[in-house]
Amino acid sequence: MKLYSYWRSSAAYRVRIGLNLKQIDYQSIYVHLVKEGGEQFKTEYSAINPQGLVPALELDDGRVLTQSLAILEYLDESAVSGMALLPEDALGRARVRALAQLVACEIHPLNNLRVLKYLSATLTVDVDQSRTWYCHWLAQGFAALETLLAASPDTGKFCHGQAPGLADACLVPQVYNARRFKVDMTPYPNIVRIDAACAELDAFQRAAPEAQGDAQ
Repeated sequence: MKLYSYWRSSAAYRVRIGLNLKQIDYQSIYVHLVKEGGEQFKTEYSAINPQGLVPALELDDGRVLTQSLAILEYLDESAVSGMALLPEDALGRARVRALAQLVACEIHPLNNLRVLKYLSATLTVDVDQSRTWYCHWLAQGFAALETLLAASPDTGKFCHGQAPGLADACLVPQVYNARRFKVDMTPYPNIVRIDAACAELDAFQRAAPEAQGDAQ
């Protein structure tokens, strides 16, 4: 498989974690999201993913999957190796999907690179205002996520039980970004604890941005 990726892309980071948890070998193809206006907008990459986003996962037969959550669920359903990314029971799967989507569909879209660039370049929002925007939406999402984790008996060492999965693959990249923006993580002890537990695992270490071949 070929994973079209960028070292600091949260969505690509999720998929790298998932591939590692599933013990699937893959080749990284780096797409620089900033250089020369963004390689994701070039014709060559548009043919792979018309959205101009990473990640994209090219399968062995040449078919291409896009959208990180769809890719992660495909990997879980198609690969028998490695850890299960979703629980076996329907309620457990619904809970994990909800936690994952809280991050991937609520927090991240408001704070990703293209939104921040639009704020600064098109709407001429200054750096301090842009950071306020970022921190507002992240704090709102993390507060809800922290409450959900604290309130549920299904929360264990990881987001759901004693093994990492889909929700953890979404959480860790968002925590990484929060720390990049110097967000105070003190109000979120369960999130911090789970992130630390993930950081001890090889699958997460190898997926980390600084471990990628295009890290700068």
